[in-house]
Amino acid sequence: MSEMVQSLAPSALAAKLESDKLPFKTLSQLEPLTGILGQERAVEAIQFGVAMHRPGYNIFVMGDSGTGRSSYVTSYLKSEAKRKSAPSEWVYVNNFKDYRAPKAIEFEPGQSKVFEADIRVLIDGLMATFPAAFENPNYQQQKSAIDRAFNDQYESAINLVERYASKIGVAMFRDASSVSFAPMREGKALEEADFATLTDEERDDFQAGVSELEGMLNDELLSLPTWKRISYEQLRELNLETVKEALDPLMAPLFEKYAAEEVVVKFLKEMREDLDKVIIDQFVDDKSSDNRDETSRRAMYEELYLPNVAVTHTPEGGQPVVYEPHPTYRNLFGQVEYSSDQGMLITSYRLIRSGSLHAANGGYLILDAEKLLTDHYLWEALKRALKSKTLKIEHPYADMGLINTTTLSPQDLPLQVKVILIGSREIYYLLQDADPDFQEMFRVLVDFDDSLKRNAETELAFARLLKDRVAKEGYADVTNKGVAELIEYSSRLAEHQKEMAAKIGDVFELLGEADFNRQLAKDEVITDVHVKRALAAKKHRTGRVAERILEEIVDGTILLESEGEAIGNINGLTVMQIGDSSFGAPARISTTVYPGGKGIVDIERESNLGQNIHSKGVLILSGYLGHRYAQQYPLDISASIAMEQSYGYVDGDSASTAELCCLLSALIKVPLRQDLAITGSLNQYGQVQAIGGVNEKIEGFFNVCNARGLTGTQGVIIPKSNVINLMLNDEVIAAVEAGKFHVYAVEKADEALHLLTGIEPGVADKDGNYPDVTLSARILKRLEEISKLGEDEDEQEDKDKEGKAKSESNDANDKKD
Repeated sequence: MSEMVQSLAPSALAAKLESDKLPFKTLSQLEPLTGILGQERAVEAIQFGVAMHRPGYNIFVMGDSGTGRSSYVTSYLKSEAKRKSAPSEWVYVNNFKDYRAPKAIEFEPGQSKVFEADIRVLIDGLMATFPAAFENPNYQQQKSAIDRAFNDQYESAINLVERYASKIGVAMFRDASSVSFAPMREGKALEEADFATLTDEERDDFQAGVSELEGMLNDELLSLPTWKRISYEQLRELNLETVKEALDPLMAPLFEKYAAEEVVVKFLKEMREDLDKVIIDQFVDDKSSDNRDETSRRAMYEELYLPNVAVTHTPEGGQPVVYEPHPTYRNLFGQVEYSSDQGMLITSYRLIRSGSLHAANGGYLILDAEKLLTDHYLWEALKRALKSKTLKIEHPYADMGLINTTTLSPQDLPLQVKVILIGSREIYYLLQDADPDFQEMFRVLVDFDDSLKRNAETELAFARLLKDRVAKEGYADVTNKGVAELIEYSSRLAEHQKEMAAKIGDVFELLGEADFNRQLAKDEVITDVHVKRALAAKKHRTGRVAERILEEIVDGTILLESEGEAIGNINGLTVMQIGDSSFGAPARISTTVYPGGKGIVDIERESNLGQNIHSKGVLILSGYLGHRYAQQYPLDISASIAMEQSYGYVDGDSASTAELCCLLSALIKVPLRQDLAITGSLNQYGQVQAIGGVNEKIEGFFNVCNARGLTGTQGVIIPKSNVINLMLNDEVIAAVEAGKFHVYAVEKADEALHLLTGIEPGVADKDGNYPDVTLSARILKRLEEISKLGEDEDEQEDKDKEGKAKSESNDANDKKD
């Protein structure tokens, strides 16, 4: 006969840390730990990814948020980037031959702003030089001489015609745009009324004279277009020479300064040619130039010539490390903006806005994978840019025909950037499966572990990391007892006695709340008392649902027994997750068994509430029963299993051991202890396997028993493989120490049955038989009885069929007769 499993000792229920084992009294005695705790694999991977400069070695940082992945990656990249040379800067400038295709010019770090300042100095010079250059007396004299030469030629021709007209008695009148004639009498031109008194002969003579004069005038002014062209060319040469004399001193320093920069010199030459036209148009040909104020003229120069600086770098600042918190197409690739002018949308190279890729070019760009993947077009555009090593500004939906406004096509920039995506494991594996380009482009995986080993070395490193946080946030000093409590909390998060949670952010959050409690208490240092208060306060803030369920169990709304015995009923342990809080909620499992061939019916599955893993657990239960008890007799039973008063989805196989015990209880009518609750996954050979949420499950049933009053016999049954995961709260441990509550760890379903029924399950002999007083013998006997019931039914059915056949034969013979 095997002995019954004994309850666990209090020391096995949590990995407590004695404060005197920490080599300090307060954190002030420690040096802070900068960097990340543990994660050697991730650190090695990020070092490799940063050092590898071949194409495709972009980085995906994988792990849960709160593990320090983002802060560590950012700090490491910045430390590495500082040791490298700053990349080139880029500016967009006007393309004077095609305004829709602005050009880009590359500068050494720190030089783009210098170039911009130089152009501003040029614009200041233009403002001071023009229109003053055209108001110079020398220019005005030459311009007047050109105008006078043209006017003299014109006047000479007109005077010749006028003298001849006077000889033939015709008066000639001229104004700015026309010439007219009138008859003369006694040296005076006739009025219109007097013209009517002329004789026909006199009128004919006058008309003949006018015709002669018009022909003469046409002959004399035949060269007028030539005179005008010559005058225009002379004036144009004068204007160009005047502009050249004024501009050359302004432009010469720029040509000299940037003589070694071929692209800059080319731009300056094109700008110089454009300035000739713009200045002449503005101050010579523009009739409204007098109305143009200085502000408008300066704005015009800036719109045409001032460079648009896309990105700048400090020469000693190293490579850029850019984090883009909101990765949209415009934020990443930049955009071309528009301004409204009299209801029309206009744009220019000055309205080109750079994006995060501009800022990170030559360095590192950090992106959140989840945010990036919300826009499929953005993900594809980023891949194109990385593959082609080209940074192109375009409207993201232009190819779809969703934009009709004329826009710019800025010159593409060469792109040399290492992209670091930060995301969860689910996103990483999704991209691997769904995108064949992903593995080729993101070849470096930085995998941050969910937990880290807990030993004396890591506990001290953890304390040093807390010291760094205390210094950064300005918290009060923390005692060794407070640190020990935080380490235990970290192990509770990791659900492992020999590990600590890598999600250090949750511990930092608790530390901040503990400091808040210290301030309320007006204490000088943070102790374990403040940490425990913070934990209790957090539990209370998020515990409304848990308290409500506990109240309903205690007042009987939810049926759950914590004392006595019952057939076909057992207390299962479940975990509920609401938001960022989880808590244990014990639930009654009931089973009914009767002869039949339906097998085990999972009511949760039949009602579409049981999820796949839960259904798997029920099917494994059938496999175990068949293997263990149906070797001699068929399993001719019909059974139904239900999680009572459960109205939501049920998943997980942690109830399968409880369902087995409940099923066997209903089968052989043996009562189960209701002061025990059980959890554990069952395999087909009756071994009890580990489950999750073991601490919350135990505490959930303890809270029910404690609310009703502890009897000293109550407890829980858990898988033995879960003992390493126990990090129970002080209240449960104290109750176990006082002998008022018990935690049992089992390896096999038989051990759980022994605890629940008090009856030995039994061990089969070489023939497969069990002692009569054991549970297994009673189970086999019951299955034999059910099997014989099935045989009797089959015999009766055969007899009925035989009688029916004889009756039909007799009827047929009677008809023949």
